[in-house]
Amino acid sequence: MRITGGTLKGRRFSPPSNFRARPTTDMAKENLFNILTNFIDFSEIKMVDLFSGTGSISFEFASRGCKDICSIENDYQHYKFICKCVEQLQLSEIVKPVKQNVFLFLQKAPKNYFDIIFADPPFELRTISQLPKLILDANILKKDGYLIVEHGPNVDFSKTDKFWQLRHYGKVCFSFFH
Repeated sequence: MRITGGTLKGRRFSPPSNFRARPTTDMAKENLFNILTNFIDFSEIKMVDLFSGTGSISFEFASRGCKDICSIENDYQHYKFICKCVEQLQLSEIVKPVKQNVFLFLQKAPKNYFDIIFADPPFELRTISQLPKLILDANILKKDGYLIVEHGPNVDFSKTDKFWQLRHYGKVCFSFFH
């Protein structure tokens, strides 16, 4: 895996072979950040990366200038990997890994705090269809903020409140809510 843009572009990190997370592909990340660059000043936002997995999305935001990033991951091995990468990439002042269940985090997170919420749940998550509503109802997103949910092609959020657009990149889809 590699960071696809920004000041850390080209930096590589490799999760162990027994890693259970499905990392976002480089192609999907590049396209996602090409979209975001058009309407976000990365240096001015606070973001949270839910179901952080490898931390890849958090590192992409940091590389592009975001200074306040919270990476939520419940799996201990994944959390430790994110912590190791944060140290290696010298991002400890920017990326704050938190080992916690996402749904508990949503209950306790500060209200109206985040400009961007990125969620990359396991594609097989049984409650994935309810995820955008759960996140938006937690009221942690600022009024003009964006929620981005990564999911497989068999999920359709187009009828969900505040749905804005869908982007497909192979077997990876991003649904945007605004």
